[in-house]
Amino acid sequence: MPKKKKIAVLDTSVLLHDHQAITTFKGNDVAIPITVLEELDNFKIGNDTKNFSAREVIRYIDKLSSRSSLQEWIPLGKDRGNFKIVLAPDPKGINAENVYARGKNDHKIINAALYLKENEPDREVVLVTKDINLRIKAKALGITAEDYRTGKVSDEIVKDSGICIIENIESEQIRQIFTKGKIDEAGVLGKHKIANGYYILKNGKSSSLAVYNQNLDQIERVEKEFVYGIKPKNAEQAFALNALLNPDIKLVALQGVAGTGKTLLALASALEQHKQFQQIILARPVVPLSNKEIGFLPGDAADKIGPYMEPLWDNLKFIKSQFGENERKYKAITELQESGKIVISPLAFIRGRSLSNIIFIVDEAQNLTPHEIKTIITRAGENTKIIFTGDINQIDTPYLDEQSNGLAYLIEKLKGQRLFAHVKLEKGERSELANLANDLL
Repeated sequence: MPKKKKIAVLDTSVLLHDHQAITTFKGNDVAIPITVLEELDNFKIGNDTKNFSAREVIRYIDKLSSRSSLQEWIPLGKDRGNFKIVLAPDPKGINAENVYARGKNDHKIINAALYLKENEPDREVVLVTKDINLRIKAKALGITAEDYRTGKVSDEIVKDSGICIIENIESEQIRQIFTKGKIDEAGVLGKHKIANGYYILKNGKSSSLAVYNQNLDQIERVEKEFVYGIKPKNAEQAFALNALLNPDIKLVALQGVAGTGKTLLALASALEQHKQFQQIILARPVVPLSNKEIGFLPGDAADKIGPYMEPLWDNLKFIKSQFGENERKYKAITELQESGKIVISPLAFIRGRSLSNIIFIVDEAQNLTPHEIKTIITRAGENTKIIFTGDINQIDTPYLDEQSNGLAYLIEKLKGQRLFAHVKLEKGERSELANLANDLL
């Protein structure tokens, strides 16, 4: 017996997360409550990614409307289901607005799903939303509700450190890595071989830090070295610096909890390479605090964004503090700041720029969607290196989680590519107190 089509009822949050969501449900049908159209209309103006997504969805629905009435099922094309807008009169049975509250769009969206369930008794109606609370409310009224899974990564990727320990390496191979700096791979890594993969090679008490160079099919030694006054304090940081300083690696993802040195290492390595690029840009997404949009905060642009950018300035000040005011590197940093060759900015101010001959550091990348990550990378021009840093356990955006954020998505999709490297920093080096908080709180 053929499997019955489902009807996926999409919430606004799904369409803002992925403007192509309507087309991702394969053979199942897709319905959008008319309330969602109203919400998309509210989001259509602006330069943020959600505004772009709203406009793209509206354009797509407009094209569909040229074929037929949106109140009738419209075929979406080969291997896809049908689409329509649900006007959603009050359902005859359970009414979400009577149960919860009237006038709230979330409850109207639930009512649309309830209405479809009543009128399509032979079909499974599923409310798809990124809003956890909306899913709970829908389930409480007997509606099947799910998160939008497209773009979600596996648990293995969430846990992946980018570092592998290889035991029982021949002592002669360990010796050659130390004396020659490299050895032929020749099956040493086995199934763990991956482009720009990082390894701890062990033979008894002897060990070596190493990276696999796919271009030469060699395992190369990774050494701990000072970079603009910063020296790696553990193997993870040594691996991170290797990726950050390697000119053949154009895209780096550094993942880790607070205090592991992600941003500090990225900035120090950028300063070390400043002569190879025209500009160093440090950016981070501005996530409004206490639901206050940045436009409503007091002051001019600098006043509004200042508190959000302060952590980046703190890292720069720390690096400068490693040198005396008369030392060459201290003066070099000051000169880079004064000449505009090192810039700290909200990510929104960077949108639309062509990223050529730039080393671009994006902090707090866990707060970006997969689409935002892709948009940034596709702007990369010649001689550009992009570094994403973040902690997937500290997501401030309400509709993202460990598996759906842009940083995790990037790692899953690009792992093993010769231009990409990923390291997860797990050992905190900020202070004993910070480590205690990360471990126990």
